Amino acid sequence: MPTPPYDPLDIAVDLIRCPSVTPADEGALGTLANYLAPLGFNCERMTFSEDGTPDVDNLYARLGSGHPHFCFAGHTDVVPVGDADKWTVDPFGGEIKGGMLFGRGAADMKGSIASFVAAASRLVREGKLIEGEGSISLLITGDEEGPSVNGTVKMLKALKARGETFDHCLVGEPTCVSKLGDMMKIGRRGSINGWLTVHGMAGHVAYPHQADNPLPRLMEMMRRLNAHKLDNGNAHFQPSNYEVTTIDTGNTATNVIPGTARAVMNIRFNDEHTGAGLDAWMRGVFDQVTQEMGGSYEFETKISGESFITQPGEFSALIGKAIKDVTGEIAEMSTTGGTSDARFIRSYAPVVEFGFQNATMHKVDEHVPVAHFGKLADIYEAVLRSYFKKAPTS
Repeated sequence: MPTPPYDPLDIAVDLIRCPSVTPADEGALGTLANYLAPLGFNCERMTFSEDGTPDVDNLYARLGSGHPHFCFAGHTDVVPVGDADKWTVDPFGGEIKGGMLFGRGAADMKGSIASFVAAASRLVREGKLIEGEGSISLLITGDEEGPSVNGTVKMLKALKARGETFDHCLVGEPTCVSKLGDMMKIGRRGSINGWLTVHGMAGHVAYPHQADNPLPRLMEMMRRLNAHKLDNGNAHFQPSNYEVTTIDTGNTATNVIPGTARAVMNIRFNDEHTGAGLDAWMRGVFDQVTQEMGGSYEFETKISGESFITQPGEFSALIGKAIKDVTGEIAEMSTTGGTSDARFIRSYAPVVEFGFQNATMHKVDEHVPVAHFGKLADIYEAVLRSYFKKAPTS
């Protein structure tokens, strides 16, 4: 095992070589703990399960016991490699080629975890963080790319139950677009999925009076939802959008009127809405169409997360200054993109996301420039130094 301060590239390679496709751990958390324990971190494995979902291993590591308490959150689980034959390298080989580190999780987000651990190792070696005068912790889940049921959510609840809190959190998701340092996330849109089934009666197309085709009702429901403009966006969020992702009857015949028609939909919404409000709006449209055209329907929704924003303030300014000092970039404070575990953390502490570029995340030949590991570690180090010099109040 290397001695501190660590090289972030070494840690990243070791983590990538653990094929931790969600929810499997495959040694990733143990590898991470092996780097953290020599620094004085108390490493605690937190395993959770729930009926119908896989058991998930997570890691909570903390150095110090006082405040201010800075938490870094992330995940060691990764998405599947897809078609392995299309990769030009072993997805879990941690191969360096052409100045790039390749591997599943390089960008999302084993690389940023490695960079943060390396940054923390520099401060610890210098004795900058003293017991009782502050804390650094890592909240690392194995369930971010999966159902997100037995990971961050339950870790946060367990920590809160025993009175353990943190003051600010940085999530290492890949946030940058065209160059390292061009974007941080200060919020995210919410997400609600809907499953609609419209009931009718099957029959022969030549005898429509003996059947009840549900498709015209379904199409009218979809038309009305799609025609409604949810909002125009605002200073921090882009407009909310409603999308139909599939319509299906399961009908393989050309001469049969289907008995049921189904549609799946998703809304990505900003802070002008809530999941419950959008659920009620969609049901209202379906009720109105049913009253006008007859029939019946069933509708089920799942809210993946509510929209949130960490208002720009001292914490985001501290991170922005560290980014500019290292890269020269002025990071855009954005709320674009999909959901992340920051949606759970925001109820516990102010949270900002910053990590590598996201261009290759979840793709074949996922990779990160080798030179960026040192830069990201420098940024995280600058964040920690500034934070423990004068912790932000917002």
